[in-house]
Amino acid sequence: MPAVTADTLTLPRVPVPDRTTATQRPVRSVTTAPVGFEGDGFPVRRGFAGVSLTDLDPFVHMDQMGEIDWAPGEPQGTPWHPHRGFETVTYIIDGTIEHNDSHGGGGTITNGDTQWMTAGSGILHIEKPPEQLVVSGGIFHGVQLWVNLPRVSKFVTPRYQDIRARQARLVSSADGGALLRVIAGDVAGYTGPGTTHTPITVVHATVNPGARLELPWRADFNSLAYVLSGSGTVGTAAQPINEGQLALFGTGDALTLAARRSPSAREPQLEVLLLGGRPIREPVVQSGPFVMNTREEIVQAYEDYQAGRFGNIPTERVPHSG
Repeated sequence: MPAVTADTLTLPRVPVPDRTTATQRPVRSVTTAPVGFEGDGFPVRRGFAGVSLTDLDPFVHMDQMGEIDWAPGEPQGTPWHPHRGFETVTYIIDGTIEHNDSHGGGGTITNGDTQWMTAGSGILHIEKPPEQLVVSGGIFHGVQLWVNLPRVSKFVTPRYQDIRARQARLVSSADGGALLRVIAGDVAGYTGPGTTHTPITVVHATVNPGARLELPWRADFNSLAYVLSGSGTVGTAAQPINEGQLALFGTGDALTLAARRSPSAREPQLEVLLLGGRPIREPVVQSGPFVMNTREEIVQAYEDYQAGRFGNIPTERVPHSG
């Protein structure tokens, strides 16, 4: 169950695209995310597996973290590690995680919060559960998204954005059947708080049983829909889609999805992460934690990291929360 909820009947509503002029995006593919492990053994679903970087552009990688109910002593995170050339977006749906980095950014994010880290020229960071969560265990569910940076921004100064749950722009579908949390970009003029180098839109939608969600979508953006939980259909042809699956849409300026009319008791609603961005259309060379334009830049990134040019690991401090 997402931490951020609202009465959709009291929120501003996104109008249904004009069916006489809008071009609905067809569904090009539906892929299933395989399960993998990150950091010290944290289980994830690799949301973009099987989809080409050309179709994902400007996105590079996405992990769904959990949903998992940790037993006491089980919660795990990632050790200190480097990044260069892109941005990491960590969105916590339920649970708590701490972040620290070598440029002074960080804090505790929980229940609907987002941390937006621009790695840029190079940064070291760590993500881990707080000590009290390790002791007690508990629910954890989130997403980490990697957003590419264009060549001109690969070496920008690293930056950290602390986006609290209360800052997300909450709007409703036209009939009140879906809640939209706009984290970055805009939907029908409703703008989220995230500041991006690459023009993108990030929306978490909760669609009630049997409800249909029709949204305008920028024609110059690509369009992806990843099911966090529940099941439903995508596109006007109502292609089935389930938890852990990613729909890639074709071109157009509107998209459609719907929730099952008779959902399971465990997953009463359709939870979907909607992503779109303006393609950068530059060469992408990824190696581990680095995303650059050439193999030579990757080699240089490793050399700079090994030479200590990404900054120093700070002394331990108590992360803030807000």
